[in-house]
Amino acid sequence: MDPRTIVAFAAKELRDARRNRWFLLYTAALAALSLGISALAVSAQGAFGLAGFGRTTASLVNLVMLVVPLMGLTLGAMSLAGERERGTLLYVLAQPVTASEVFLGKYLGLGLALLASLALGFGASGLVISWRVGGAQVAGYLGLAGLAFGLALASLGLGLLISAFARRASTAVGLSIFAWLGLVLLGDLGLMGTAMVLRVDVGALFGLALLNPLQVFKISAIAGSHGTLEVLGPAGVFAFRTFGAALLPMLVAVLVAWVLVPLGAGLGVFRWRGAL
Repeated sequence: MDPRTIVAFAAKELRDARRNRWFLLYTAALAALSLGISALAVSAQGAFGLAGFGRTTASLVNLVMLVVPLMGLTLGAMSLAGERERGTLLYVLAQPVTASEVFLGKYLGLGLALLASLALGFGASGLVISWRVGGAQVAGYLGLAGLAFGLALASLGLGLLISAFARRASTAVGLSIFAWLGLVLLGDLGLMGTAMVLRVDVGALFGLALLNPLQVFKISAIAGSHGTLEVLGPAGVFAFRTFGAALLPMLVAVLVAWVLVPLGAGLGVFRWRGAL
């Protein structure tokens, strides 16, 4: 593989992202909601005596779980399937480039676009909080931003995996939204229902949570900001008592696996199918 070719495809994806109305809408929505949450956190700081960054970190978890996976899934889903439907993917692969270079270039470009979007949202709200209440608990806020980027890359890999299979962009986007709904619905409510129906113990319940990247992100964010998982109930207490100080590194490793496994699977499917 030629790194220069990958960088060239990445630059193209960055240019396309700036013209993508859905991506711009997602970015504006994320920035606006982050600023709104920051304003609420700052206004409550005086009443409750809590640092602005600490309240914002806790409040942003659910926002990230809803918006960021939707961004990554839909962007990835539209990428390959859209060019396959228009016929441009066949033309690109007819050039002296490999399928791996095309796929990795798209992943890199879209990943950088997501990073820029998250940096805008988190950066704007972070500046507001720093200006109003100072930098207390900023480390937890930056940790949340890093975990959110990991979730974005995991979602992007899943979206590209869907796009590698789909022939039409509409089909890929529909499947990505269905996958997003499935991940959201299989969160806390789905785990509670599973525990009640199957009567699973707390250890198995925690293991099921690791099968969902949204839950991995949520548990990691809470563990990083609170230092404990008591707010998650018996499964959180079990995880904290079982793994102790190794819990957060283990969760980060699981999130990294959620980034690498869909990426590798999508690359394998795309190399097999190509423009077909």
